[in-house]
Amino acid sequence: MKAHLKVKRKRSQKQEVWKFIVFAVVLSSIFLLYPIFYSMYLSLHSMQGLQSVFVGFGNYLRMFQDDIFVKALMNNFTFLIFQVPIMVILGLLMAFLLNTPNLKGRTFFKLALFLPCVTSLVSYAVLFKMMFQIGGIINNALLNIGTIQSPIDWLNSPFWVKVTVIIALCWRWTGYNMIFYLAGLQNISDDTLEAADIDGANGFQKFFQVVIPQLKPVIVFTTITSTIGTIQLFDEVVNLTGGGPSNETLTAAQLIYNHSFIYTSNFGYSATLSWALVVIIAVLSIVQLKISNRD
Repeated sequence: MKAHLKVKRKRSQKQEVWKFIVFAVVLSSIFLLYPIFYSMYLSLHSMQGLQSVFVGFGNYLRMFQDDIFVKALMNNFTFLIFQVPIMVILGLLMAFLLNTPNLKGRTFFKLALFLPCVTSLVSYAVLFKMMFQIGGIINNALLNIGTIQSPIDWLNSPFWVKVTVIIALCWRWTGYNMIFYLAGLQNISDDTLEAADIDGANGFQKFFQVVIPQLKPVIVFTTITSTIGTIQLFDEVVNLTGGGPSNETLTAAQLIYNHSFIYTSNFGYSATLSWALVVIIAVLSIVQLKISNRD
């Protein structure tokens, strides 16, 4: 009798466990798997509103011939090439300095450097537009110190508008990477740094020969996440430049949004561009992981 009750109790517990598992699977299917497969379906259709026409790989052929999409991708890679290394290097340097035991005001500096990450996107975009306009504080400061002879049109020059976006992105996200590096530094044993001091290593040698190798997993993680964020870049350019001038700061994510809600509401072509971004992000992530593992 006791054995029967014990078996029955175990069976009841298993049923309860399976209820939770089934619930999680159903939710995942509805909110994760269904959008994935439906976006695949959309990418094979030309869809405007409720009207859907099967076009096979027509959207993909159109994508390869879309000069604006190529331009948007080039803009993404331009930001990627300059912004990600700057954020990684500055984040490492700031974390290394903030990890100094005798540094006064460390808590204040940590907060000040991380604060841009939690700042309202719209507010900081408006602030940067005010700062970098023709009569803004940046031009006035550069004129006063004699760096430039005439104001720079930061927001309308094809070259300088990219510089402005890169500066804004680095200002906002460098502190985010710094927090990860700081956590990694605090997990490095003091014995290794003390051993380097005994061997006569200076700060430069300790940073590159002791700290950097032990922070490699964190650096790989932040590099990959920064790369993904840059390929998906949308909010900053929309609020700061609107993609202009002449699509010089237009990104792939903004183009997807435009095709979905501004141009012709072609959700099928937008889904195709989205899958192209997924493939690009996956390839870049795999390449970065392969390079880090090989090194």
